[in-house]
Amino acid sequence: MKTNLIIAAITILSISFTNGQNSTKDFYGMWSIDIEGGTVGWLEVDDENGYLDADLLWIGGSVSPVSNVYFIDDHNLIVTQTRKVQKSKEGENERTHIVTTTFKIKRKGDKISGVRIKPLPDGSGVSESKFTGWKLPDVGPAPNLATVKYGKPIELLNGKNLNGWKLLNPKNTNGFSIVDGVLVNNPVDVVGKKVHYGNLRTEKEFKDFNLKLEVKVPPHSNSGVYLRGMYEIQIRDSYGDDLDSHNMGALYSRITPSQAAEKPAGEWQTMDITLCDRHVTVILNGKTIIDNKPVYGPTGGAISPDVFKAGPIYLQGDHGKVFYRNIVLTPIIN
Repeated sequence: MKTNLIIAAITILSISFTNGQNSTKDFYGMWSIDIEGGTVGWLEVDDENGYLDADLLWIGGSVSPVSNVYFIDDHNLIVTQTRKVQKSKEGENERTHIVTTTFKIKRKGDKISGVRIKPLPDGSGVSESKFTGWKLPDVGPAPNLATVKYGKPIELLNGKNLNGWKLLNPKNTNGFSIVDGVLVNNPVDVVGKKVHYGNLRTEKEFKDFNLKLEVKVPPHSNSGVYLRGMYEIQIRDSYGDDLDSHNMGALYSRITPSQAAEKPAGEWQTMDITLCDRHVTVILNGKTIIDNKPVYGPTGGAISPDVFKAGPIYLQGDHGKVFYRNIVLTPIIN
């Protein structure tokens, strides 16, 4: 009799454990996404004020709230994004269509796979992109930066040439050059021709580090410095603008600076950036604007979905003119 009771208890516990592992709530959390073709995405699913919600990053741009999200069952999730498109034929009034892109996501444990289905502009069919992903662990507590140990500083610019750097995509046009000891990116428009300017990356890759640099941004220009090829620190002429996660020194679309520290366009500015244990600190022109804040996932334009992998420093080359000098990286060794 006791044996039967024990077996029954074990069976109940096993069923409870299995059900717990196959609950819709196992979708809750943050997922790093590897998109076919080598691009990156990110998804967060949560229970917002009693209803299911999600935020999504797909390749580039900002992290955005989705239009809708719902479960098919414990293992399958649907996410949609919508946008308005104005359509009209000659001699007719303009017509607004709501175009819906659908993400079908299947979960198996802490991994997902899926497909993105996007209607073609003329309505003749769809384009599909497959992807895989995995759940990100919690970022954990902020590190004590006072106890961090550093290695030997590495000067990333020699002031003479681009040795130690290369284009992310060698098929693109290189707009970077050294002029009077300064690294200049000048993506000049060519009349009647679309020029695809490339991003410039270090040949070496790094894990955690402190990065110091000086940057000068012309009026209305912008660029970005990518830490580990994953997290973009925004470079932008945002002097006088209201605080925003797209301003100078922000972690693009993710962390808004706590105060405005920009200088006017055309002036040299200093950046002191520390990336440590998935937390980032940014000191702009001597003022701390991001203070050891957690980084929950990649930003738009990331080249790897693996938040624990070493990666390069890379500079955006396809946006606007920008000047860099005195780029020095000091690796964290503990």
